[in-house]
Order: sequence, then structure tokens, then C-alpha cells
Amino acid sequence: MKSNFLNLKKNFSIPKGTIYLCGNSLGPPLKSMGSEVKKFVDEEWAKELVKGWNSKGWFEQSKKIGNQIAKIVGADKETIIVGDTLSTQVFQALTCALKLNQNRRYVLTDNGNFPADIYIAEGLLKLLGDKHELKIVKPEDIIEHINDEVAVIMLTEADYRTGRIYDMKNITQLAHSSGALVIWDLAHTAGVLPIKLSETKADFAVGCTYKYLNGGPGSPAFIYIAPNHINKVEPALFGWHGHKNPFEFNLNYLPSSGIEKMKIGSPSIISFASLKHALDIWDNIDMNELRLKSIELSELFISEIDKLSIDLNLVSPRDPYFRGNQVSYSLENGYAFMQALIQENLIGDFRSPNLIRFGFSPIYLDEQDIINAVAIIGKVSRNSLWRKFSNQSRKIVT
Repeated sequence: MKSNFLNLKKNFSIPKGTIYLCGNSLGPPLKSMGSEVKKFVDEEWAKELVKGWNSKGWFEQSKKIGNQIAKIVGADKETIIVGDTLSTQVFQALTCALKLNQNRRYVLTDNGNFPADIYIAEGLLKLLGDKHELKIVKPEDIIEHINDEVAVIMLTEADYRTGRIYDMKNITQLAHSSGALVIWDLAHTAGVLPIKLSETKADFAVGCTYKYLNGGPGSPAFIYIAPNHINKVEPALFGWHGHKNPFEFNLNYLPSSGIEKMKIGSPSIISFASLKHALDIWDNIDMNELRLKSIELSELFISEIDKLSIDLNLVSPRDPYFRGNQVSYSLENGYAFMQALIQENLIGDFRSPNLIRFGFSPIYLDEQDIINAVAIIGKVSRNSLWRKFSNQSRKIVT
């Protein structure tokens, strides 16, 4: 086995006594992250100052880190660029896809897609006038709505509410057979599922790096464009970093070649430093082994919850091969229940109207964590510890 999960766990900084099942929202830092960022400030920024763009290769980091991510998501080199926010990358991908398929009417998505992606689609289509229309259907109805009127199918691989996952290869094949293009949002799967973008012939993909990739709060997003599309597309946002000759400061935009044309402006190099450090551990992780281990952990969690016989309703698929690394339950007082769990040092999160979510990443969790987590859930339920939070005002971020 290539992946030594027990050794990997030792590398993460999680408060003693805390069980962290919230990597689906924000991953924890490596213990060495603070010193690594300090090293960047002291050894690169402070010493090199503006020279660092050349001497330390800052300008090339967008593509170099993109190549690191490419290995994790099964993409070819030079097909991923890193920078900006996920919403920006969704805008870029959808604009490119619509230009390639501009004579078709619909952008097809589902009501399990992350709302931010839908907001971007709504805003873009409004900008484009009445040329295209957004069609939102139930996840189980996506396949029957794929036809020759669909320009782009825009889906999140794992439902942020339930963890249900799509068969990426099958959906992409069906889309292509009808002449549609597909954009995959990998925010909830990059770093936990053995994604194979090249093999599945995905057209576009986007994702964030602060969840299972552990890049840090607000760490930059990424965009993937298939090799057969990259020379045909034009970015929606003409950024100076995406110019063929950015430091000639020509008043006319001339796009760079390849994936680098998707760069926009100056990225946060400090964020790149922390992200690169977080990604380095993936050299020692086999994604298939990680997937099997995560299934073991989530299956153990579900089976132990079942034994409690408490009022938690599983909303995630019971079959582990139809869900990602997230397990969700519904219950009437979900927000209060989650606050009680957090007070007992079990960290998951809540999503309206009544979902509590738990994420499982084997690189910092083991079987004992799962047993201890379920014990806390049982304690909160038996002793009604959630009641003292039942009238509490909701926090801004849950």
C-alpha cells in the first residue's frame, strides 16, 4: 500500500480532543504550515521583494500548482491553471463552453448543484440576453433532459447536501452523444475521489482547494480545459496575466497560448505558498486506496449511528459507491444539534433547512475517531444537550 494513513494523520494540526469531520467545508492545516508560510515571508518576500517574481518563479506558480492538481484529478499536464475564486472559474468555464456551442438553447443543471454555481449561470445568461436559458431539474431527471437543445450541462460531481455522486463518465458520454458539453464542479470531490478527467473526456472542470485539498481558508480555485478545446476557447475576462506578452503593456489584448490564457490578474502568492505545501503530501497518496479507506470510515460511521436508534434520518445514499466522502442526516433541530456536537468537540456542519453533514478524509481521520464521534452523537441525543441551543440565533457561517 502506497498510502500510510496513520503517518499522514500525524502531519495535521487539529486541537487535542477534537474530532474534525468538516473537511467538506474547510480542511485542516498541516502542522508545518505556519513555518512554511513564515519561511516564504522571511526567505522570499522579505529578501527578494519584487525580484521574487523572477528569482523565485512566482509568475509561473499558477501553472506549476495546476500541474500538481492535475495529478490528483487525473488530468494531463498544462490543462489546469490556479487562481481567483471558484465563482470566477465557473463564469470562465461556462462562457467558454457557451461560445463553443452558441447555437443551442439550454444550460442544464440540477437543483442539487451548489447555489453559487447557479447564481453565476443566472447572471451570465442575463448578460447574454435571451440567447440561452437555464433549465434546472431534479438530479434523477438529468439524463432524460439531455438532448440536442442542450448547449452545456453544468453539474457538481457530489451533491453538497447529500454527498450523492454522479457517474462522471456516463454523463459525459451521454452529453457528447447529443452534442452537448459538460462542466464538472469538483469542489466536493477533489482530494477524496479518484477523478479521471482525461479518461472520462470531460470538457471543463472547476474546483476549490480549501476543502479536501487543505490549502487554507479562501485558497485559490482552479479551472481545467480539455486539450481539444484549449486552443478554440477565448477567456471571458481578458486579464493582463493571461496576455501573451503581459509586460509589454500593449493596449490590445492578445491571449497567451494554452491554459495560461485563463489567468486574469496578480494572484495571492502567499496563498500559493500555503497551497503548494498542502499539495506536496499527495505525492505519497494513492487515490484509489484513499477512496477505499474513506468508504471504510463512512460505513463504520453509518453502522454505528444505526445502532444508536436515535432520530437521525440518513439522506445520503446508503450504497457507498453512490456517495462521496460526505454523510448527511436530517433532523428537526439540526442546527441546535450541531452546535451541541461542536461544544463537545465534534465538528461537522449544518445546512438549511435541517441537514447535519460530516466529511471523511482518511489523511487525518481513523477508526477510533469515528467511534468517538458516534459516542458524542449518542451523548448529545440521550441527554438532549442540543436543547440549550434551540433558541440561539444562527451564526453567519455554520
